[in-house]
Parts: sequence; structure tokens; C-alpha cells
Amino acid sequence: MSWQVEVDKDTCIGSGMCAALMPEVFILDGAVAHPATPEVEADETVLDAADSCPAMAITVTDGGREIGPRP
Repeated sequence: MSWQVEVDKDTCIGSGMCAALMPEVFILDGAVAHPATPEVEADETVLDAADSCPAMAITVTDGGREIGPRP
């Protein structure tokens, strides 16, 4: 099972929380983060990264259904 991960470049403030939690999934590049690949293996820590983003710039979807950040 895989999930799709997106980082909104216009919303991202480059805090680095996502890259600290999952450096294999998120790359901090200058002032913004981006996913290493748009598709990742399902992992609860990816959702934790989306939840911890202070700008709420990370979206995680599973089969087109948004699952992160969690409400």
C-alpha cells in the first residue's frame, strides 16, 4: 500500500519538522520542503509529519482520499 505526499510550496515555511521526523521522505531545500518522491510506503510517521507541520503545508492522500493532516 502506498500514499501520495504533497507539500504546498506557497504555504511551507521551511521549519524542517517533516525532514527531522522522516528525512527519507521529506527534503528541506532552502526555504521550503518537498517530498523525495510523490509516492511513499504507508507509514504512521508520515501522518505524524503532516500533523506536526506548523504551516499545515503537507497533504497525504490514500487512493485520492485525504488522510493527513488529521483533524
